[in-house]
Amino acid sequence: MLHEDTQDRLIGRCRQLLRFVLPVECLSCGHSLSTDPIPFFCAACWRSIRPLQQPVCVRCDQPFISTAATTYAPNHQCQQCQEQPPNFQRAWTLFPYLPPLRDAICAFKYRGKLTLARPLAQLMINALPHGLDADVIIPVPLHPARLRTREFNQSLLLADQLGRHLSLPVSATNLVRTAVTDPQTALSRQARLRNLRNTFTIRRPQDLAEQRILLVDDVFTTGTTLNECAKTLRKAGSGPVFALTLARTVETDLVPDRFFAEQAGRPLTTLGI
Repeated sequence: MLHEDTQDRLIGRCRQLLRFVLPVECLSCGHSLSTDPIPFFCAACWRSIRPLQQPVCVRCDQPFISTAATTYAPNHQCQQCQEQPPNFQRAWTLFPYLPPLRDAICAFKYRGKLTLARPLAQLMINALPHGLDADVIIPVPLHPARLRTREFNQSLLLADQLGRHLSLPVSATNLVRTAVTDPQTALSRQARLRNLRNTFTIRRPQDLAEQRILLVDDVFTTGTTLNECAKTLRKAGSGPVFALTLARTVETDLVPDRFFAEQAGRPLTTLGI
């Protein structure tokens, strides 16, 4: 078997040749791709993917509007975590869910661009938090009906790359989704809670007894799905549950002006408008 680096170089050269014969445009800015190393995205767009440099809740990673939130209380938690502590011990949300990362996740998740799995996972690896300590990685599962429709679980593909990097086992069949639910994106927080109640179960609780779990998902919106997974795992006797997501939806007032300045020259369609 070819060494992974050699294989990557061969794939890169084949991609360049293919782009010469069949021109491809960046899914985010529309510029033609040539030697850009990331499938479907130009190097400039990919380099623009950066985490928000703001103080966050020490429990769920919710960004705070003002730096004063943690100036005198470094362990400050957001109001939601104070009023309804989540079932996970800690959640890390690495990047804002904004273009071009949003474009990449949508292409990966909804358009089946599976070659984006590795570069998206590499973003996560490059931004891994300090102190992450787990025994097993578990991707957020899809219901079998939805898995048949999509043909892959995007969270599992990300978890697989993380498991290789961290030398941790990935358990993809123990935590299962037992009910088909409405898409979470259009629901309020309370509706999300009702929608996911009793949706997950554990097949082999003995395999997870006292194990530190790292849940992996692609996007954190309200945290309802991760919280329900953590609740199921804790009830089954697992150890502390942590969560790691590639991106997080953010309020407009939390997005730095720099981002909007960088997007000023892009067509409205690439901004999702």
